[in-house]
Amino acid sequence: MTADGLEIRQSSASVWGSATELRNLKVVSKLIDTTTCIGCKACEVACQEWNDLHIVPTTQTGTYQTMPSLDANYWNLIKFREVEESGFFAWLLRKDGCMHCADPGCLKACPAPGAIVQYQNGIVDVNPEACIGCKMCETGCPFDIPRYSAKTDKMAKCTLCVDRVQVGLEPACVKACPTGCLEFGDKAELVAVAKARVEQLKQNGFTQAALYDPPGVGGTTVITVLAHGDHPEWYGLPKDPQVPVAVSLWKNVARPLAALAIAGSFFAMVAHYLSFGPKTPKEGAEKPKGDKPA
Repeated sequence: MTADGLEIRQSSASVWGSATELRNLKVVSKLIDTTTCIGCKACEVACQEWNDLHIVPTTQTGTYQTMPSLDANYWNLIKFREVEESGFFAWLLRKDGCMHCADPGCLKACPAPGAIVQYQNGIVDVNPEACIGCKMCETGCPFDIPRYSAKTDKMAKCTLCVDRVQVGLEPACVKACPTGCLEFGDKAELVAVAKARVEQLKQNGFTQAALYDPPGVGGTTVITVLAHGDHPEWYGLPKDPQVPVAVSLWKNVARPLAALAIAGSFFAMVAHYLSFGPKTPKEGAEKPKGDKPA
């Protein structure tokens, strides 16, 4: 990985860039194989240490899960889910965190210029210095990932260890995983690995195994192998995630029209000035009354 991969593709509060163009570029990916995760939480610890995140107080709720959900100071969480349906029971584990969508709803919804950026390699990053804490990114994310910190008045999420990736290292969570259920590399190559794993699972009796890489958000940089691919909701994943319509309209229609309206008003004023000149009072017109001189 070179620094060239960190050139910005899209930026919040802008109208340039598209998921279609991004899919034609070489992007990185993190593969999560939920079938080989043992819930050891090494990835959680590595994430906290590398990103120097503060300790988050929590309570024991009768589960192995560290936190009830993600937090502004907890970007990576192993979710433990018990599923019981029609006599079927399964205990499922899944690493929860930012999916780094090719068509990121958080970026589309954000009104602060440069607060959320998408690099050429597919990573979606947050710039705290530009963040205004408006929480609009929460409304744009179909995976419920961004978290607000009342202490800093900023939003936060997984950055896919972009600082490590920039210098050729893999994300801290991938480095720490002892079972190999996390892999990092070129997306095209990891998709091939994931599909081979899905076929292996089908041969072993998991006939509905599938790769989770939802097209509704243009695909995701973080892809996931599910043994029960016909039920992603069992893992806490939406079946068909989409960027909210209101957010898409704001990004693709309302914002460009507003920019055009402002530009049109400016050029209309310039044209009027050039055609008619500055406004001057007519001869004999009564002058406006002002304060009388002392």
